[in-house]
Amino acid sequence: MSVGKCFLLGALVVLLGACAPSPSGEKPRFLWIDAAASFPSYGNDADSIARDCRRIARMGFTDIVVDVRPTSGDVLFASTVAPALKKVPGWVDGGWGFRERTADFDYLRAFIDAGHAAGLRVHAGINVMVGGWKAPGIEHGMVYDRPERQTWCSVDYRKDGELVSQALDTATVGGRFLDPANPEVQAFAFDLLTGLASYEGLDGIVMDRCRYDDYALDAGYTEAGRKAFADFLGREPERWPVFAEPGHIFLDKTPDALETQWLTFRCRVIHDFVAKAADKVHAVNPDLRFGIYVGAWFSEYYRSGVNWTSPSYDLAKEEPTYAWATPEYQATGLADLVDFMLLGTYCPAANVHGGTEKTMEGYAKLGRKRLAGDVPFFAGPDIGNEKGFERGGRGDLLPEIRETILQEADGFFLFDLCHIRMFDYWDAFGTGSNPAD
Repeated sequence: MSVGKCFLLGALVVLLGACAPSPSGEKPRFLWIDAAASFPSYGNDADSIARDCRRIARMGFTDIVVDVRPTSGDVLFASTVAPALKKVPGWVDGGWGFRERTADFDYLRAFIDAGHAAGLRVHAGINVMVGGWKAPGIEHGMVYDRPERQTWCSVDYRKDGELVSQALDTATVGGRFLDPANPEVQAFAFDLLTGLASYEGLDGIVMDRCRYDDYALDAGYTEAGRKAFADFLGREPERWPVFAEPGHIFLDKTPDALETQWLTFRCRVIHDFVAKAADKVHAVNPDLRFGIYVGAWFSEYYRSGVNWTSPSYDLAKEEPTYAWATPEYQATGLADLVDFMLLGTYCPAANVHGGTEKTMEGYAKLGRKRLAGDVPFFAGPDIGNEKGFERGGRGDLLPEIRETILQEADGFFLFDLCHIRMFDYWDAFGTGSNPAD
């Protein structure tokens, strides 16, 4: 899930427990609250958190997801393994810079208390497989604060044929992905998640960026990745890097046997990580709802190393893009491992209706088919970054989007609160809100 543009514009079975329907029988309605985009509003102001939780509830939302670990890797909750987030990088006053946090109140606790007081269920969103942020003049986050952890970063097979660590990449602005196959990365992530699970009153956890870098199909060529891939194969791979041609973003041919095993291996890494994470979180708090965010554009999702479908879903039969998918690849489906799933049906404003990918309705319909009843899913749009939403003024469309998706999904999901603030959509769903409250 991407929020860069939001920050730039600001400068930019039904689940029980945490995701149950409201007493009126309405399906759950989730609102995401990105950390970086909301930092100017909430980082130093607990009163604003309380005020806006009341406004969110009046809009008809039942659940909020509070991002407490942006891509830099520092955190907005009490943790023994990660430093407190004191600043976030972004576009500030015409250049790259930071927004500072000087307050010392517990950010997540403030949302839990205010959200519950407003009648909302509160989930912590956590970016998992990232740990740094880079722009001209800025190297920020855990892989730069702790240089020995730069070996944790993903290594990409770039178009020029070079293997480049994301920690050393000087060309790309943004978050730095970690290697999901690295045992040290996994152990660190488990510690973060179990620490979150111990938060009193927290209703759920949602993992975001629990994947490989989706802008580099050839991400993952670390030494830890090579060793894990060799263990997966039972032998040393005959090629390293696996793809003969560098710099893939999409498959441009049917993958050969080794390439198929590489694609399968990456999905197996994420599947097994999610399974272990769910067990560890539930061991701390059996009542906590454990979920994951994924993009609905499944025909392209192989490049992220995630198969979010049901393991019973016949990929090779149902999905032309996945005609190469073996039963071993199909078995990496992770839908049955989590308690709920947030499905980003991100499309242009003109693409609300339809039955195929690239439409919000179609994404939701296909989501139901692909998940095969294994997990409740809550689907919805990005109302700030997609074409037709960038300039605001689409409040009239939001109720139609919500009702269209609610016909197909188990609940509604909207990204992001920053866009509601930015474009004054507080009364867009017809329930009304007094901005001065």
